[in-house]
This record gives sequence, C-alpha cells and structure tokens, in this order.
Amino acid sequence: MAAYLEKLRVEEEECELISKLATDQRKKVLFAKLAAHHRSLADEVELTMKNSQSDV
Repeated sequence: MAAYLEKLRVEEEECELISKLATDQRKKVLFAKLAAHHRSLADEVELTMKNSQSDV
C-alpha cells in the first residue's frame, strides 16, 4: 500500500509540473485537475493506512 501511495504522490507532482510548464491553457487546466485528483486519492490512501494501523 505504501508503494501505491508513493506512486500517487509522484504522479501528482508530475501532473503539477506539467500544468505549470504547459503553454496551452487547456492542458494547464487538465493537468491541474489530474494533480488534484491524484492528491485526493493519495490523501484517501494515506488516511486508510493510518486508520488500519490504529485498528491493530
């Protein structure tokens, strides 16, 4: 699960960078949305991991 979390965080960072570097406005918006989506997924995975550790 930690590897999946790391993958999501890396993809979030990559999308954020592409968004910042893109010259096409549509691509800027698209990659910003993708970064936000990856961030949300990573946050959910992280929360689930913390909650499952607390249950033990």
